[in-house]
Amino acid sequence: MTVKLEDYIASIPDFPKAGILFRDITPILQHPEAMKETIRRFREFAESVNADLVCGPESRGFIFGAPLALEMGVGFVPVRKPGKLPRETISCKYDLEYGSNELFMHKDAVMPGQRVIVVDDLLATGGTAAATAKMIEQLGGVVAGFAFVIELDGLDGRKALDKYNVCALMNMSDN
Repeated sequence: MTVKLEDYIASIPDFPKAGILFRDITPILQHPEAMKETIRRFREFAESVNADLVCGPESRGFIFGAPLALEMGVGFVPVRKPGKLPRETISCKYDLEYGSNELFMHKDAVMPGQRVIVVDDLLATGGTAAATAKMIEQLGGVVAGFAFVIELDGLDGRKALDKYNVCALMNMSDN
């Protein structure tokens, strides 16, 4: 049976505010066959770029990144919001359309030379992904690639990641 992942994306108009069409990946999580297919396709990409570590931004990057790391037999690195990591951290500030944000990673999370794949649910403007890449490289790691369930067309997120390998399992409009 072929799993068409697009069938497991819910589109919610006017969430979280008017004019936004929210692309909800939670139906993938509710259907084991869709989740298995997502992880299978991410693993295929991760192996093609010789990744030996998986990194995922809070929180949906955890949902897809941790099972991918387990499936590959490699470690998983969480990227968190302020105040969530207990040991010494590094951070990266980045701009959003409506302000700024900051992400954190443990200082010992990535070893020099490790090839890291960054996994998340959605590529929109690329700010979170680019900030994550900056921290990986600051620690001496190599960003082997980015894997997203959805890439939103029209928001130029791929432009922020133009020097990296990027895999999106599907493209959808942002409206």
